[in-house]
Amino acid sequence: MRLQWFGWTDPGRVRRNNEDAFLCLQFDAQEVRYLGRVGESSTGREDFVFAVSDGMGGAQAGEFASRVAVEKITRRLPPAFRQAAVGIDAGRDDVLTELFHDIHRALTFLGGSYEECDGMGATLSLCWFTPGWMYHAHIGDSRIYYLPAAGGVKQLTQDDTHVGWLRRQGKINEHEARRHPGKHSLQRALGAGHQFVDPQLGAVAIEPGDQFLLCTDGVVDGLFDAQFDEYLRDPALIASDENPARRLVAAAVERSGRDNATAMVIEVGRSDA
Repeated sequence: MRLQWFGWTDPGRVRRNNEDAFLCLQFDAQEVRYLGRVGESSTGREDFVFAVSDGMGGAQAGEFASRVAVEKITRRLPPAFRQAAVGIDAGRDDVLTELFHDIHRALTFLGGSYEECDGMGATLSLCWFTPGWMYHAHIGDSRIYYLPAAGGVKQLTQDDTHVGWLRRQGKINEHEARRHPGKHSLQRALGAGHQFVDPQLGAVAIEPGDQFLLCTDGVVDGLFDAQFDEYLRDPALIASDENPARRLVAAAVERSGRDNATAMVIEVGRSDA
């Protein structure tokens, strides 16, 4: 199979700095390569990781926190590839869990060591693509969506907020969740004074025509779930913009813009296409 990816971020219309970050990474047992925000490659001999992170904290700490989160990924995942190549497979869930714990420890240390980093924390939503599979890990209120080739939109992750819990219990709907005053109050995140880290983990078997969307809450603030399907699959909108991530972010900022907005779109195709 081949992967085609697109990334875009915007500070929004209110905030001066952008505390979001996104990562496109290709790696094997020997090296790690940072990828551009737009690209295409096969999934044969190398793995791919895409991630978005929303930082939090005073001064520039939030911006720094999200970058700490994505940069830690480059150190943890290549060794797992090497181990799998020689038949030593610790399990991707174990690798991803340890990665999240590593980031949490780093942010907690920085937040407790420097006054300007007090309260530093970050959300993190990550997709790890191997031949035939996408493994995901998540904590916070950024999101990962799955748009299967057969149609529809499925949110793979759960928001680590009380409002997210209310919605999962059927006590409020999507429109009520968006208007709820506590929608951005996180119950779990990396760093930010949280004691425990328990990332959500999962896997999806991929096939040509599938799409995946990673986005921060600034995108969710501006668009409803059904609109993701529209903006990613409507032929007229596709023809108007070659970068679907930019298309989503621009629409979200136009409708809301109160927060930084970041999106990554990954499309699965055939290697002979």
